[in-house]
Amino acid sequence: MVSNSASVSSRVAFLGAAGPIGSDAIAAAPGSAQPRNICVQGTQILASFLNPNLLHQRPEMAVDYVVLGGGVVGLAVARRLSQIEGKTTVLIERHKHAGEETSSRNSEVIHAGLYYPPASLKTRLCIRGRDMLYSYCERNSVPFRKVGKLVVATDTQIPYITNLHEKARRMQFPAPKSDANAEMLPTQLISGAEARRMEPDLSENISGALWSPETGIVDSHSLMQSLEKDILESGNADIAYSTTVVRVDPFASNAPSQDLEGAKRGWVVQTLTGNETASLFARTVINATGLRAPMVVNSLLPEAQRMPMYFARGSYAKYTSPSLARVSHLIYPCPETSKSTHGFQSLGTHLTLDLQGNVRFGPDIEWISPPGEDPDFWRNHLVADDSRLEEMYEAVTKYLSPGAIDKYAFSPDYVGIRPKIVGPQGGFQDFFFRKDFPDDTAESSQRPLVSLLGIESPGLTASLAIAEHVVDELASVH
Repeated sequence: MVSNSASVSSRVAFLGAAGPIGSDAIAAAPGSAQPRNICVQGTQILASFLNPNLLHQRPEMAVDYVVLGGGVVGLAVARRLSQIEGKTTVLIERHKHAGEETSSRNSEVIHAGLYYPPASLKTRLCIRGRDMLYSYCERNSVPFRKVGKLVVATDTQIPYITNLHEKARRMQFPAPKSDANAEMLPTQLISGAEARRMEPDLSENISGALWSPETGIVDSHSLMQSLEKDILESGNADIAYSTTVVRVDPFASNAPSQDLEGAKRGWVVQTLTGNETASLFARTVINATGLRAPMVVNSLLPEAQRMPMYFARGSYAKYTSPSLARVSHLIYPCPETSKSTHGFQSLGTHLTLDLQGNVRFGPDIEWISPPGEDPDFWRNHLVADDSRLEEMYEAVTKYLSPGAIDKYAFSPDYVGIRPKIVGPQGGFQDFFFRKDFPDDTAESSQRPLVSLLGIESPGLTASLAIAEHVVDELASVH
């Protein structure tokens, strides 16, 4: 196996993939940074680039699929692609290890699928992904626990949990379970007294709760290590770490291709590993770069058509007092709604457990604005500090008994950044899987750049189902 510092071209050569592309297939490739035409969802547009100052390089090697981004979703997609016999896949990740951004900075919750519109991708892929993830973890010895969750409500919030319960009961799309009679989203409405019997530290202000037995927790790092292992052991795929994608070009040539069947339409991905550059032809590219995914899309669009980007900072707090040692389930408040925040943007500062039984709180939500000149601006917001602790404590006292909470046991833990497609004033936004094409020919419809946008919660839960959805859709046109 090639070391993690090896370039993309070395990785592809190690795979024994398609090999160098003949010069006839590349004859029409640009030799400068002039923009090119591509087709986006049937609309002809002008393309710019991730790095317009970097000259286009002729591809050295070719593969069937390139996956950009080594978070849990990118790993899941690459794993699914690696199971296709006769096809080659390379995953490109700019960090030294998988999941160093969003995937390692979340609540590590396996969500049941409660919150979003029934027909949405978030709901469908969450429920499908939940069951796939439990099964995968069990088969592959990935640590997890189905602990269940209480969504707790005061008097005025009872209608909210009642609506969640009724929505769960109305779910109609086929459940991904062998038992046709099994509920895909089991829930139970219970009284405040019943909730306090389950969790004695709940506040007396809690009048009722929604019990979700399908909610759980998972060791996200072990999960990503397992997905990585699957990819590397497949024989059809490899991973290039410490490798930055510096340019993506649509490639469409009418020249005949002697060395690589079908190589005349696709994408040229240029990378930088240390000081070594490489250029790779891919029939299909999956953009799973998380926080940077809209930037990849916008690099192909004229300024007037670029999509807006929003980022929500979420802080987590450790809780070090034994006063909450009795807690055995996840406890979520009802999401607050106001002019600046609503239930679709944040689920509130909730109580979660890790697999060792330790309590933590978060995330809260703080909107941050990206400076246009710094694509990695969010790195400056990853330092956990005590500036949010007072507000988090106040949020927690709305559903936990004040006598059970030690205010001074809160301490900063970590921070995560959530990629958003809509801002604080926006309503519900589903996962968005966007397709761009090299040009408007029929062949290009089989050579898309698929961008996975707005993959926030429940992205971890849905990761395997997102991979299934995306790859199966690709297979249907190939």
